[in-house]
Amino acid sequence: MDHELWVALEPVLLTVLGLCHLAGIASALNALFTARSSQGAIAWVMSMITFPYVAVPLYWVFGRDRFMGYVAARRQGGAEIDSLREAMEAYRAERFPSEFGGGGDVLEALAGTPCTAGNHIELLINGQATFDAIFQAMDQAQHYVLVQFFIIHDDDLGREFQAKLIATAERGIRVLLLFDEVGCHKLTPIYLDALRKSGVDARPFNTTKGWRNRFQLNFRNHRKIVVVDGHEAFVGGLNVGDDYMGRGKRFGPWRDTHLRCLGPSVTMVQLSFLEDWYWAAQKRLPDLDWNIQAAPKGNMKVLVLTSGPADILETFNLAFIQLVQSARKRLWIVSPYFVPGKEVTCALQLAALRGVDVRVMLPQKPDHLLVYLASFSYFAELTSLGVKFFRYTPGFLHQKVVLVDDDLACVGTANCDNRSFKLNFEITLAVAGREFARAVEDMLIQDFARCVPATSQDYDRRWLGFKAAVQLSRLLSPIL
Repeated sequence: MDHELWVALEPVLLTVLGLCHLAGIASALNALFTARSSQGAIAWVMSMITFPYVAVPLYWVFGRDRFMGYVAARRQGGAEIDSLREAMEAYRAERFPSEFGGGGDVLEALAGTPCTAGNHIELLINGQATFDAIFQAMDQAQHYVLVQFFIIHDDDLGREFQAKLIATAERGIRVLLLFDEVGCHKLTPIYLDALRKSGVDARPFNTTKGWRNRFQLNFRNHRKIVVVDGHEAFVGGLNVGDDYMGRGKRFGPWRDTHLRCLGPSVTMVQLSFLEDWYWAAQKRLPDLDWNIQAAPKGNMKVLVLTSGPADILETFNLAFIQLVQSARKRLWIVSPYFVPGKEVTCALQLAALRGVDVRVMLPQKPDHLLVYLASFSYFAELTSLGVKFFRYTPGFLHQKVVLVDDDLACVGTANCDNRSFKLNFEITLAVAGREFARAVEDMLIQDFARCVPATSQDYDRRWLGFKAAVQLSRLLSPIL
């Protein structure tokens, strides 16, 4: 470089470098006061002070695990939300805590709402049964339909879904659609414009809204919800797309589970949508039915657990640990992603030491390579204590199910990974009672019959490069 040019640029470069290091110090202080784990705080502080040029941008994109502004927006409907929570007390289920060794008290405290009686919950296995039921409910809607999905594809199912929403709106039914802006990043303006022109109020959840969230791409609204007229709801693992119907060439058959809900639990699912709507639209929902009704012949006890990065506590992480600790005979976990934190891993080890039948079902075929690799690192420390891992072989396994003993089954949107534990907005339904638990058990027994065992040897016999990739993936697990 020419000497005169260097002399001219040197002050500018020194100023830029100084600003980078000041930004590193400021960001390090932010991480020091806001990081939820000491390990995370130490890692970010050291990297941003020593090498801020790379670490600072990474921190503001991936580093934070608190979602800013959501609680303030939710307070717009505080009186309505509080009155609903009080009304739910009339439907509180008896004996819910005692059935799980007191664990029900903890789950209710985390949910902020009671477990309700008078519900009817129906298992919907795989995409065809799920979307047949959802579309039929939309056809029968009289007043409104609330729809929320993490992913919507513009493919055959996506266009069928679009046509159903348009037809519903054209009948004079109010249709509101929430979608995650990251999960639906491939969704075209043409697709959304067609919905809006027909009267569908379609809005992105906007996890990057607000100056404190502007560069934070690590949060997702992972909920999948449909509510019809306030008296019927659908929650589960399925998004909208041909893959979820098993039509995709890459994955083939797609294994997933959804729920159809009737009873007081529907009101709580609707409340979850309401709180997200406040954030997305900054206005109240119009003319919704909040009249809580027991389902005809409904005798199931249901707790609706919503969780997310705006919570004061790590709600789903704590709830999952409580489920593990409550298990006395059996704990079956089904998740496409298995990257638990240290606390959950220790809880699983203790459950195995108590003699609990701990099984974890994972997909054989990965859709996210790093998450798939990270799961191998848990085999040795868990299988040695008796935890059994299984790989589901036909197509892709995407359901999120937990079965505890003979009395409690959970189905929802949350995976067994750090993202669902800490970074995503999720919703899970915990259903108490032997009738539903037995139905989930029968379903999972059929799934286990399509699995092959996975052991620590699946990791031990691999070559060094694979093992290095596994350990590196586990190090990256906080942002996977």
